[in-house]
Formats: sequence, structure tokens, C-alpha cells
Amino acid sequence: MAMLRKNTASTSEVNVKVNTLIGEGTVFDGNLTAPDSIRIDGTINGNCSCDSTLVLGETGHVFGNITVQNIIISGEVKGDIIAKGKLEFLSTGRLTGNITANTLVIDEGAYFDGKCTMTSDGSASMFGQQD
Repeated sequence: MAMLRKNTASTSEVNVKVNTLIGEGTVFDGNLTAPDSIRIDGTINGNCSCDSTLVLGETGHVFGNITVQNIIISGEVKGDIIAKGKLEFLSTGRLTGNITANTLVIDEGAYFDGKCTMTSDGSASMFGQQD
């Protein structure tokens, strides 16, 4: 179910326990895979996958595809996103790429340029395909 809401402070970003942190100013070249949550405040040049929640902070950039359970975007993504659960764009979030998600929340002011495919059972996989 897609939803558009006004620009309000989200508590989602604050409530995520972070196991992996890519700090502001850090540049990581390559693919990043983690079994638990990730917070990115730096730059990832490569694909990211996470079995839990990925939080992309306002200073965070991902130039590659992302596959996660849930994602909260305050920064910039140039690539496709597959979220098996919830994809949340905060007002500072920017995405140029395609989305496959079970639940989509977009704050007022967020930027999205791409195609969106919604799933109803959390089985998001490759674009246009179901598991």
C-alpha cells in the first residue's frame, strides 16, 4: 500500500538498532552484505544487501542496487531497490532507479524518478518476477 504524507520527523530512523555503520566521509568501493541492520552516512560504490533494515542517512549515498527487508532513505540512491518489507522515503531522500516493495511510504519533498512495483506478500525479488 503506497502512502504520501507531509514532511514530519520520522522516529523510524531513530528506533533501528545498527550493527554495521559506514560513517560520514567514508567511501566503500565494492558490494556490501550484512545479516543485520546497516546505517550508511558515507558513500557506497556497489550493491548492498541486508537481511534486516538499511538506514541511509542524509549524507549517505549508494551508487548500486539495494536488496533489503526494510529501508529508510534520507540520502541519495542511484540504483534499484528491492524491499521485501517496507520502503520509507523521508523528505530529504532521493532515488533515481526502480523500486519493488511490499509497503511504500513517501514523505512530502522526497524525490523519486523510476518505476515502482508493489508486492502484497513480502515476496519481492527481481523486478517483474515473484519468488
